[in-house]
Amino acid sequence: MLVTKLHIPSAGVNLVHRPGLFEKLDEGLKRKLTLISAPAGFGKTTVLSDWINQNKIPAAWYSIDIRDNDPVEFLSYIIAGIQTIEKDFGQSSLKLLKAPHRPNIESIVGLLINDILNIKKEFVLVLDDFHLINSKEIFDIVTFLLKHVSKQIHIVIAARSDPPLPIARLRSQNQLVELRSSDLCFSANDISIFFNKKFKLGLSIEDILLLETKTEGWIAGLQLTALSMQGREDISGFIQAFTGDNRYIMDYL
Repeated sequence: MLVTKLHIPSAGVNLVHRPGLFEKLDEGLKRKLTLISAPAGFGKTTVLSDWINQNKIPAAWYSIDIRDNDPVEFLSYIIAGIQTIEKDFGQSSLKLLKAPHRPNIESIVGLLINDILNIKKEFVLVLDDFHLINSKEIFDIVTFLLKHVSKQIHIVIAARSDPPLPIARLRSQNQLVELRSSDLCFSANDISIFFNKKFKLGLSIEDILLLETKTEGWIAGLQLTALSMQGREDISGFIQAFTGDNRYIMDYL
């Protein structure tokens, strides 16, 4: 087990706080699921880690990778993640998962749900990079958790696309909060803070609005642009010539 996969990532030195997104994430604490679904480079992990750190939210964090498509591995990490906030959580389930014969997964999930009921405080379970999961059995596990989850736990899933979970049903039951690329993209004000306060580039409002138009607020593109502007004299000329093509940005790095 890689313990670092259970660490809440650092948000970074050039972080732009997003109070508007925090409000939506706070709303998710009243629901079963918060889904953050957007392509790469929209700051899903960053906004989540910043929200947790700023608000001191008890959180079990699990950074998923492609090797986690085995249900036993997946559940072991879930238990280990929750143990970071509740030390003795899931001991009996963990023993079953470590047994030499393959355990009954449904029984273990049932045990976990019962164990969660014994946790006195509310907490968040973050499943980051969930798009790397392709196991139907794991999708079934998460679906079962969402159906039977107690009020103590709020599940947050961050992924590059919508997972095959009962999203429509949760939406109809008012048990879902969603953040999409349109929510995550930088506004003109965010761009101003990022370029002028974090990178000290002194962009005019015209430059900022033009960048917003050309990048559509895509955070990774703006990050690359800010880095490529370092040491340049004709920043406005660079922005005018900028096409919004990521390959174009990379030529300047």
